[in-house]
Amino acid sequence: MAGIGLADQDLRPPLLAGLQALQLDLSDQQVDKLLDYLGLIAKWTKVYNLTAVRDPAEMLTHHLLDSLAVIKPFQRHLQQAGLEKGSRLLDVGSGAGLPGVVIGICCPSVTVTCVDTVAKKAAFIKQAALALKLPNLTGLHARVESIAQPFDVICSRAFASLTDFTQWSAAALAPQGAWMAMKGKHPAEELATLRPDIELFHVEQLQVPGLDAERCILWFRARTGANCAMTADEPHTLS
Repeated sequence: MAGIGLADQDLRPPLLAGLQALQLDLSDQQVDKLLDYLGLIAKWTKVYNLTAVRDPAEMLTHHLLDSLAVIKPFQRHLQQAGLEKGSRLLDVGSGAGLPGVVIGICCPSVTVTCVDTVAKKAAFIKQAALALKLPNLTGLHARVESIAQPFDVICSRAFASLTDFTQWSAAALAPQGAWMAMKGKHPAEELATLRPDIELFHVEQLQVPGLDAERCILWFRARTGANCAMTADEPHTLS
């Protein structure tokens, strides 16, 4: 059922070209699931307005390839942290499942939970998990502040400020876990108000095939000995 809902436009060639540019070696089945996922977004958006992007070609670049661009850095982090198997990812404010569903497709050994406060969006993730046969994917209708189970990586894409993102999800971060924030331009102003108990340890610029826009991911962790309960402290400026 590859590309269901997108029969009017063959997105496989540009997707394959994008995967090659990103140096991602996926199976035919994974490619089919990515296309099916786009089709599901297009189908549900007609009724539930999951995304403002409606053009299939733009959905490919702005959503799918944009999320695929983090796969290599994500896998690299897992390897460096010794988490290649059995790791847990929480995608906060997941919306249509970006990047959580994409990570679930590309990294089947990772257990992915996509949380959103909007019930219809969480329901979409549950439907996607069934339709795409992704046993490692779960949709959760909840506020991230209510989640206390430990996750090795907590990610967000266009969710909130870095301060709010890290503060609201702190209780869900495993002791040696990390936050992965997807951003456009380097967020200097947000970093300037980041709490002192949060450490920025890596920034990586991303090149998204077919997308002429700045993209980066930022990696954070709680400073050793820091209180992850995120009680109020004075903001600080990173040097």
